[in-house]
Amino acid sequence: MDDITANSAEAQSSVTAAFDSVNLLTAIVGGTSDIETAADKANSADCNYRHLEIMLEKDWFAGTLTSAQRTDIDAAIVSGNTYWAANSASA
Repeated sequence: MDDITANSAEAQSSVTAAFDSVNLLTAIVGGTSDIETAADKANSADCNYRHLEIMLEKDWFAGTLTSAQRTDIDAAIVSGNTYWAANSASA
């Protein structure tokens, strides 16, 4: 069980770290990622959108997000999942 509470410094740090995944997914889907191979892009999209899904299951994490952050994370999950589904054959 997590000992982290919503809006704590540790929770805020986790939100900041989660946006590394959001930004990477945005870059992969937008074609601006510096990841070289199609397989690596697909695998990275898969790992990162799943990571965001896992984080959202944590009450302290979801409770720390602003509505705008939640919207951005939800959009990244959808785009990452869509990218993975369309490109997983190359992985």
